[in-house]
Amino acid sequence: MTPVVFVHGFMGGSRQWTALTASLRGTVDVIAVDLPGFGENADLEAPDSIAGFARWVIDALSAQGIHRFHLLGHSMGGMIAQEIAATVPDRVSRLVLYGTGATGVLPGRFETIETSKWRAQSDGPRKTARRIAATWFLDREASPAFEDCAAIAERSSLQAITAGLDAMQSWCGVSNLASIKAATLVVWGDHDRTYPWRQTEQLWMSIRNSGLAVLPNCAHAAHLEKPEIFNGILRDFMTAEVAQPQPVGG
Repeated sequence: MTPVVFVHGFMGGSRQWTALTASLRGTVDVIAVDLPGFGENADLEAPDSIAGFARWVIDALSAQGIHRFHLLGHSMGGMIAQEIAATVPDRVSRLVLYGTGATGVLPGRFETIETSKWRAQSDGPRKTARRIAATWFLDREASPAFEDCAAIAERSSLQAITAGLDAMQSWCGVSNLASIKAATLVVWGDHDRTYPWRQTEQLWMSIRNSGLAVLPNCAHAAHLEKPEIFNGILRDFMTAEVAQPQPVGG
């Protein structure tokens, strides 16, 4: 069985997928990574580039003997997933790009990356973690999942926060989109405060063999706000036959 590799986003961690992986048990094998500098790997130094994070994931999977895999990337993890698909295209079977985009500098983000960097230096990691985690939910701090996500985010060091923001700010994957070979699903919450629709639309329209799922009344953490819908969409995509694109005129 081809495993599904989950790559979390900025200030995330493998623990955020706990309920989702439990619902998929028996259907697919799941590997949820903790990126260096975050989650259970918060003690590691974080790379300052999306390519550096991608290489770390590729090497970690190779060390486990995992050559072929499905791949889900959320937010910054979606950027990393795009970079992985461009770097080792023959190893990625199916690709889910969730709450993400093809550029790291995001017009319409809840605040600019420069502002996030300044506030992280000023406020410190813990306050930054809670402030940013609140933006992931439609109901902000009142969301039932907020405290768990904030606790994961609070593990991030100031070095990892700064490195992650630098990595996003310097990255652009637009030129890679047309060459993505894997069957792809683009997932977006319709009230996402980080990635506006035009970022989602760009992924969907530029990747040849792609589908789109928009979850209503969700922000950036749709898998925690509408878990039943999200889980069903993901399960169907990972287990269903995916039609291959037909040549034009054929």
